Amino acid sequence: MKTIETGIAGLLMVEPQVFGDARGWFMEAHSRTKFEALSIESDVVQINHSFSTKGVLRGLHYQAPPNDQTKLVRCLRGSLYDVAVDIRVGSPTFGRWFGVELSAENRKMLFVPSGFAHGFYSIEDNELMYLCGRSGYNKESEGGLRFNADDLGIVWPLDGEPTVNERDRNFPTLSELQSPFVWQEEKVKELAI
Repeated sequence: MKTIETGIAGLLMVEPQVFGDARGWFMEAHSRTKFEALSIESDVVQINHSFSTKGVLRGLHYQAPPNDQTKLVRCLRGSLYDVAVDIRVGSPTFGRWFGVELSAENRKMLFVPSGFAHGFYSIEDNELMYLCGRSGYNKESEGGLRFNADDLGIVWPLDGEPTVNERDRNFPTLSELQSPFVWQEEKVKELAI
């Protein structure tokens, strides 16, 4: 298992080692020992599994402290374009976004630490699984960032008008956002547990 830097502190691509032969393949999707050695939070408190049809855009979502979450995101079937935006006030990369295609075929994962808004666009019908750390779902802590805000400039690989729910369409832009997250450089250096 290896990590790839994204250019945004704490946000990491994870590429698992895949062992394959004529029978099929095997990989570790989660290993507390290996993740901790790679400075990735590994305490899973909730596992979410979703299905989205082609053209659906979900996000950008976060949960505010003290119910903030980390996410380890993986596409199990189909493909999607996954995006995370740094919303840690004072961060040198505040407002910067990172996007990557996750697919059942490439088996890549994205580790999204606390302090990021997260969402995805369905390139094709897909199943997404993400392991949540720190906290489980808490409705009162939900927040979001508008996926198509001009001040973000996210380049989504849209194929026509995306299917987006009303709540996600009405989230604030980056300049309107009252982010509950504050950049703490020393915490990022020891990002793991």
